Amino acid sequence: MGHKKRKRGERATTHPRNKYFDNPPDFSVLASKYSTFAPYVFYSGDGRRPKIDWTDFNATRELTRVLLHHDHGLNWWIPDGQLCPTVPNRSNYIHWIEDLLSSDIVPKVQDDRNCIRGFDIGTGANCIYPLLGASLMGWKFVGSDVTDVALEWAEKNLKSNPHLSELIEIRRVNMENPSSSKEKLNDEPGKYGQCKDVDFDNADAALIGPSPPSHLPVHPGVGKIYNGPPILVGVVKDGEKFDFCMCNPPFFETMEEAGLNPKTSCGGTMQEMVCPGGENAFITRIIEDSVQLRESFRWYTSMVGRKTNLKVLISKLWEVGATIVKTTDFVQGQTCRWGLAWSFLPLSKKMVPSHVAEKNNMSFMLEGLQRHQSAIDVLQSVESYFCSIGASSKLDSASFNVDVTLSGKQCKSIMKTRSQNGNEQDIPISANYCSGQLNDMRLRVSVFQQIPGTLLVRGSLLQKEIPVSGAFSFIFQQLQEVLKSKFSKSTR
Repeated sequence: MGHKKRKRGERATTHPRNKYFDNPPDFSVLASKYSTFAPYVFYSGDGRRPKIDWTDFNATRELTRVLLHHDHGLNWWIPDGQLCPTVPNRSNYIHWIEDLLSSDIVPKVQDDRNCIRGFDIGTGANCIYPLLGASLMGWKFVGSDVTDVALEWAEKNLKSNPHLSELIEIRRVNMENPSSSKEKLNDEPGKYGQCKDVDFDNADAALIGPSPPSHLPVHPGVGKIYNGPPILVGVVKDGEKFDFCMCNPPFFETMEEAGLNPKTSCGGTMQEMVCPGGENAFITRIIEDSVQLRESFRWYTSMVGRKTNLKVLISKLWEVGATIVKTTDFVQGQTCRWGLAWSFLPLSKKMVPSHVAEKNNMSFMLEGLQRHQSAIDVLQSVESYFCSIGASSKLDSASFNVDVTLSGKQCKSIMKTRSQNGNEQDIPISANYCSGQLNDMRLRVSVFQQIPGTLLVRGSLLQKEIPVSGAFSFIFQQLQEVLKSKFSKSTR
């Protein structure tokens, strides 16, 4: 397969242990080896770059099939309309869990098991997480689901890989035992967590308890109620112990909302894509179940589709007394998802926050865009903003990035603002700033599609040495104000 070197300073969007980290799938090689895949491959205008039509379900399904066979030795298929997973993205989730398990922050529960054991909530017809986890790591899995089609095809995919049959169990969820919260969420005083900026194992953030925050935000999404089939409580058997659970939840509240992205076609049934209250309600129920099961799992994890929901769910975890919460992000093409993990086990490692460290990555949601406004329009505005102050700015429309280099003088110019009376005053960032010692700064601004009318804008600092503590954060916040003023309906 083709070898693509990562640019210096570029933030990895693929886990470094992922098979595709520096070796992305080469469609031309795959087409030469798999005649069933060849009809879906075509070439760009210059005749060099092989592509597939991502809006063609048959093309994306065949790509997943050949990747699983070519790179993982797995035999796999799903019927029309079922959710078709992307292999690199799902592998990222597996490797992130591997990081959680090997970090020793949460101690391993001593028992008679010699093998890591995971629980895949809603394994689907594709059964992708158990198949990848078993083949890559040798982990054992229980994969649960509700529909006959999902259970039938998960079993077929398991039988097509007999070398993994002893590692994976497919479990039917009993629909006659509807999911209900048997006890209220623990909201006793002192059972909160406190946000800490921690940089270990490539984590974006960690939250630890039990120190309560001075002000706990109230989020309207917390009250959404899940009334679907059982998720963990009622499915996990008495006395069972797991090292982790994982979940690719239904992200949407309606099928109309699920089908709003015209650039991809990964299939997906209503049961896989939709539930009342969307991912917020579904993951909230996982949290409620985890309060009951507590130490039955070493780590509880789920994928999250929207950053606004991530904040809501983290607040909920503070409320129920989780001892630690960790987050990460998963980037596939121009789609960004987040990973959320938590535990109720006592921590085995004291975590020391880096209070004065600069955040290397920041992001915000740009909402309320008009139909005619695209990600490229936003990127062009980013480029224009920095060029207007004399900074070096380069837009890469293929990668949806803008790379910016700011001199110390330009940084200082941005870090000044006008007060309400029009007088210019310095923003006190640090002693170095006050003495005029500001070095050059290199950063990247990226844009990711969320839902129509909403984009995720992320800024990444592209240098190890922080110019001045707080400088990058303030400059990115200034950019946020500029873009929201121009594009967000609510600010007009």
